[in-house]
Amino acid sequence: MTISFWCVLIAGLIPYLSAGIAKSGGGYDNRNPREWLAKQTGRRARANSAQKNSFEAFPLFAAAVLVAALSHAPQGRVDAYAELFVAARVLYVVAYVFDFALARTLLWTIGIGSVISIFCAA
Repeated sequence: MTISFWCVLIAGLIPYLSAGIAKSGGGYDNRNPREWLAKQTGRRARANSAQKNSFEAFPLFAAAVLVAALSHAPQGRVDAYAELFVAARVLYVVAYVFDFALARTLLWTIGIGSVISIFCAA
């Protein structure tokens, strides 16, 4: 399996990392998790927002990797951009949780730029 395919798996798990951060620290209501998360503020609210954004970013990334594989794009280039996407998205979650808004925006831009680059490689 290629590195970029492993990156799809990792990227698919990033939202769950964010959800775990949002729910950590006690007080989590597993009987009504969505309502509980909607009432959160601060770090937990930002982690929940990072979760939502990570779910939103995932389909385009996964599609890009699949299109690149189907078109026999240069694997080394696709892998490098996929690794960049995953790194940017992990750091994006960190920046979101710790409220580094400018860094978050820059990391989001790097992530979407890597997805576009994967499509262009195809």
